[in-house]
Formats: sequence, structure tokens, C-alpha cells
Amino acid sequence: MQVAKWGNSLAVRLPAELVRDMGLKEGDQIDLLPDDGPLRIRRLPRADEVLDGLRRFRGRLPASERLSRDAAHER
Repeated sequence: MQVAKWGNSLAVRLPAELVRDMGLKEGDQIDLLPDDGPLRIRRLPRADEVLDGLRRFRGRLPASERLSRDAAHER
């Protein structure tokens, strides 16, 4: 990969094979993680993926673990 100037920043163009393997799309957010070996790339979850995860979680907290408004404001 080659580092190139992009405005006042530097950019790296990702190879098409890596983009396909990671399922990246334009606008996706990624993290570049330094490691002892090669640099690791991690795709951050998209907004729709986060919302789907929250929808699956909804209503799954056991009644004994739920907080009531009154209990939360007790001193």
C-alpha cells in the first residue's frame, strides 16, 4: 500500500481484495490498531448494526435486575 497526500492529510488506498474480505463500504469507519506484528485493521459497527443489536437486547433483562425510577433516586 502506498501513502499519498490528500489535502492536508495522508491517506492509504486499500487494496480491493482487502475491502472485499472485510466487507467495507464507502463511509465505513475503521480503526488501525498497532500490534507487535503487522498493523491490524478493524471495521467499526455501522449504525444499523448497533441498532439491530440493541433491538435484540430489548426486554431481555431479568425482572430482578431491572431498576425502578424510585429505586434509582433513593438516597
